[in-house]
Amino acid sequence: MSLQDNLEFEFDVAARRQAAAKLKAPFAHQLLAFQEFGKKTQLAETTVTTAAGKPLAVPTYINEFWTAKQRAASRLHEISYRACFKPQLPRFFIQRLTEPGEIVHDPFMGRGTTLVEAALLGRVPFGCDVNPLSLVLVRPRLRPPALEEIRARIAQINFKNHDEFPQDLLVFYHPETLREIAALKKYLLGRGTLDPVDEWIALVALNRLTGHSVGFFSVYTLPPNQAVSVKSQRKINADRNQTPPRRSVPDLILKKSRFLLGDCDAATRSRLRGVAAKSLLLTQPAHATAAIPAGAISLVVTSPPFLDVVDYAGDNWLRCWFLGIDPKGVKLTVPKKLDEWQREMTAVFRELHRVLRPGGHVAFEVGEVRSGQIKLEETVVCCGLEAGLRPDLILINDQKFTKTANCWGVDNNSKGTNTNRIVLFRKP
Repeated sequence: MSLQDNLEFEFDVAARRQAAAKLKAPFAHQLLAFQEFGKKTQLAETTVTTAAGKPLAVPTYINEFWTAKQRAASRLHEISYRACFKPQLPRFFIQRLTEPGEIVHDPFMGRGTTLVEAALLGRVPFGCDVNPLSLVLVRPRLRPPALEEIRARIAQINFKNHDEFPQDLLVFYHPETLREIAALKKYLLGRGTLDPVDEWIALVALNRLTGHSVGFFSVYTLPPNQAVSVKSQRKINADRNQTPPRRSVPDLILKKSRFLLGDCDAATRSRLRGVAAKSLLLTQPAHATAAIPAGAISLVVTSPPFLDVVDYAGDNWLRCWFLGIDPKGVKLTVPKKLDEWQREMTAVFRELHRVLRPGGHVAFEVGEVRSGQIKLEETVVCCGLEAGLRPDLILINDQKFTKTANCWGVDNNSKGTNTNRIVLFRKP
């Protein structure tokens, strides 16, 4: 090793030691010292009126703690899902508040961003979601098969063997493509319990059903977070003067699999195997997770249903058709009124208090709701307090494409969620 190489090696070791020392500092101190993206952290206070009618000041830290400028995440995360946060969000808390081998939980796991990121970092993933689609989206990525296994399995599937041919779906698909989708559906439903390779194929196919590029099975339609109705797709086709082109279902599954597994090396697979065997994924309400032992969880990172009207059956009808699920039988909790939402979340917090270990944390992300008119972080503080958790601080990730109107109010000049607002609780 040359002198230059030795100096670079020593510098790298020193840098890593310095980074590790920073992560061992108290979390609030880390936030105040954070300047990775060129901005200093602003410190403010959010005053909340408790159930007893008393004011409570919660320290509020504002900075760009993770950035929209980079795609610094594993390709395993590249699965579309409605209203999901970036992997950098759970990573920020997992790296600073847990150690490898500890359990990280998400009671509203959605597409599994928290769980996949936790597993990639050597933590044991626990998750829950009343939506049965979540299990299909999450579990295969905790134990990804090799591309060679996927290719071999696809070669064994008879893509001409189908029992149904729903004519209405021809607004999305070329007839031959629809036959292949129906054949794959028949194959998967006929397998009963799926092995990891079949689960992976189901995941990728589910994610490729509809979209707005040549990488999807369908003609041009809305992005793949939801499926439009047959009537709406007819209008899109007429407006764009388009007809569904021939797409090869097996070829597109292999192409997407190759991308998703592109940075899944031997070390990553070994790490995932080590924690996947200990993982727990539940399909049930977040306030009733009896399968999780009391005091087992070190960290919860989650984002709950917001105050929105979500039409589950309307958004997921095509995915549910493919998986043989009755969408009307899936009962999501989507309160329309703030007091209803608060009651539901308080019940969830009571369950989180039960499963958390003493000293464990809950990072509860609520984003912006109704153009910032409602600040759910203030309501969340009260929910956690009532459940016996201590609100340590509020973190607001204010990215550069937002405009800070004051210390913690953000004017985005557009609809949607442009800042992440996280209340960090601790179990005494």
